[in-house]
Amino acid sequence: MAIVAIVIASNCSRIPENNDPVIGIWYRVDVINSGETNKQTIRQEWIFNDVYLGRYQKYNGPVLDFKTDFSWVAEEGIYTISYPGTDMTKDVVSMKESPEGMLLENVKGEILAKRE
Repeated sequence: MAIVAIVIASNCSRIPENNDPVIGIWYRVDVINSGETNKQTIRQEWIFNDVYLGRYQKYNGPVLDFKTDFSWVAEEGIYTISYPGTDMTKDVVSMKESPEGMLLENVKGEILAKRE
């Protein structure tokens, strides 16, 4: 009886596998011209994991400027990314395929990020 109880308990505690295609690293790079010869590179990264959490990082050149954790929800191909504890607004995006690769695009058609 003890063995049966252990087997039943272990089967109930398994975490379902999450194979969502958004899992992985997504990025966006913006180059800002601040003069005739000065260029500033801003890189943003979203790292999605399989437990509906992730890490957002923003680099100013090679320097890590900002980082925070986020949570995400997928519902019928729409992803909502929330940044608790920050003043960042939620991002609502969908995944699109393009000749450049896979993209996360908002409802206005603006590209949030590209798969790395």
